[in-house]
Amino acid sequence: MKTKNAAQDFPIVCVGGSAGGLDAYIRLLKNLPPDMGVAIVIVNHLRQVATLLHKILPSYTEMPVQLIQEKLDIKPNHVFIIPEKRDLHVLNGEFRLKPISKPWGWPDVITVFMRSITENWDGKLVAVIVSGFDGDGAEALCGIKEAGGITMAQKPETATQPDMPESAIASGCIDFILSPEDIAKEIVRIAHKVKKEED
Repeated sequence: MKTKNAAQDFPIVCVGGSAGGLDAYIRLLKNLPPDMGVAIVIVNHLRQVATLLHKILPSYTEMPVQLIQEKLDIKPNHVFIIPEKRDLHVLNGEFRLKPISKPWGWPDVITVFMRSITENWDGKLVAVIVSGFDGDGAEALCGIKEAGGITMAQKPETATQPDMPESAIASGCIDFILSPEDIAKEIVRIAHKVKKEED
């Protein structure tokens, strides 16, 4: 029997990226309606430089765009941005921030967040890997699928840096390989299906 907060039953969409990710985030958000009932969480690699995504992305979506702070409530119809130099977790319907666990080498912030939502979120999970170097997120994709979630990778030829999407595809746990525009259409379809199941 689930005793967790019933407010946690809406989908979370984790969008993981790094180099070239901004282009993918813009193309994705421009094609998402503001009232889908989904929380969009952008987990972008940044170590030292302060993120500007929460200032850039509001131009491309009607959803509120927030830089995540400790114990911020997770709400649908919002876009949330990971701050630099932090690992992101979820607990009791809130975001939790910790110092980055891998300050050197390639970060694994996307993998860390995906594992946290797999363990601590009751709603539908959607994992999206877009443009970036290395392979962050790939190790957590099979866990997302095992939890009943849906996984997507940006079609490598549409990505500025195809490394991360290619690593995701190589995991063998990707459901859809699509352009950012078509990823948006698939998220809308999933959101509508979840709403129908709840009605």
